[in-house]
Amino acid sequence: MSGDPARDGKEIWIVYDGECPLCSRYVLMYRIKRFVERVHLIDARSDHPVVREVRARGLKLDQGMAVKWRGAIYHGADAIHLLGMLGTSGTLFNRINTMLFARPGLAKLLYPALVAGRRVTLRLLGRQPIMDA
Repeated sequence: MSGDPARDGKEIWIVYDGECPLCSRYVLMYRIKRFVERVHLIDARSDHPVVREVRARGLKLDQGMAVKWRGAIYHGADAIHLLGMLGTSGTLFNRINTMLFARPGLAKLLYPALVAGRRVTLRLLGRQPIMDA
């Protein structure tokens, strides 16, 4: 290991839609395994350096959340699959997430429904989609 927490997996950055109540509740309720020492929650609508990095890679944050871990960026179903793999089993919410999203095929199947639910929620609340550059 390099000794750099960002590369060692001790830190993780989760980029989510801060204006979506479903997304916000998800990231606040979800618990990551103990070996990740620091979780950074980043609003996708901000000008945070990780948001800029995600966009520079051509990933559309209106199409899905992003997770940066161990120097790699995961997007959409891959991001939620990674979180499913890293989640603790301490709460019912986490156990359900692990059961659903730790399986990559199931994560890819279910993720579009989550994105659609987010879009409907934003429309009902009168909130704008994320403007991806």
